[in-house]
Amino acid sequence: MDIPAASPPRGPSPFASVTEAVEGAAALDGPASALGAAARAGLSPAPLKPLLRGDWLGHAVHPVLSDVVVGTLLSATLLDVLGGDDDRRARHRLIAAGLAAATPTALTGLSDWAEEEASDDGVRRAGVVHAISNSTALVLYAGSMATGRRSGVALRLAGAMALGAGAYLGGHLSFVKGVGVDAGQITS
Repeated sequence: MDIPAASPPRGPSPFASVTEAVEGAAALDGPASALGAAARAGLSPAPLKPLLRGDWLGHAVHPVLSDVVVGTLLSATLLDVLGGDDDRRARHRLIAAGLAAATPTALTGLSDWAEEEASDDGVRRAGVVHAISNSTALVLYAGSMATGRRSGVALRLAGAMALGAGAYLGGHLSFVKGVGVDAGQITS
């Protein structure tokens, strides 16, 4: 199946000014460049790089894994809103699954980002903020498992907001900046 050459235009993002500010934050360059260099050195050797890139799948593996993390963590938050988990066991299982999936998800994203960050200031900076947002969400969700009911709900809601910010930037990196996209796979 051929993919259309162009999609219909979308309206401007309500978060465009925030994204522009992140991409313009030169203070992120030093840490981002160091992280990118370390990632390229540590994640590039074969057979690790093709595995992380998703060569075996035929496309980037990071989006597939990120759906697991986002889906399980937000499902735990939905139980807070909808109820039905009085003993919190389901919530904790969902959070544990999201936390377990986070490491391979982060490694695949880091690998994709490291290929692009050196050549694009916006990618370098947005990628670091994406990682910080997602890491913050993981800490908040993990912490929610060790607290009381009300504190746990507050931590999960804060985690959901951080996760949303990270997901937005991840979508920007993929769909606007093309990180992890193999143009050779797209046909018109």
